[in-house]
Amino acid sequence: MKNLVIIIRTAIGLLLLSVAIGYFLKLMPEPVTNGNFKAFEIGFVSSEYLMPIAKFVTLLCGLAFIFDRYITIASLLILPFTINALFLDYYLTPQALPVSIFVFLGNFFIIYLHRKNYKKLFKVK
Repeated sequence: MKNLVIIIRTAIGLLLLSVAIGYFLKLMPEPVTNGNFKAFEIGFVSSEYLMPIAKFVTLLCGLAFIFDRYITIASLLILPFTINALFLDYYLTPQALPVSIFVFLGNFFIIYLHRKNYKKLFKVK
């Protein structure tokens, strides 16, 4: 079980890190988009500050997953991004859905494993 956790955590960390580094260093070509996804992408990119913030959070969470530090906060911090990617891929780019499902379920699995760390967050005073 411990090896499975390490494999999932490292795989998610490498995926997040590669996406963030690819964005900042412009290593990956811009994907060709059309239809509704193009309208979504234009709106997201034209805000000028959302993409760098999203990719910076992705970079930090990728490093946290790889080095096994601050996993509790990193998995919560990246959760909205994984949910958004999952629905975006489901509705607009279904060919990328398997990767999004893996990242979402892997992140949810890591959150479940660290569930005792979240009890203080949801404790009623």
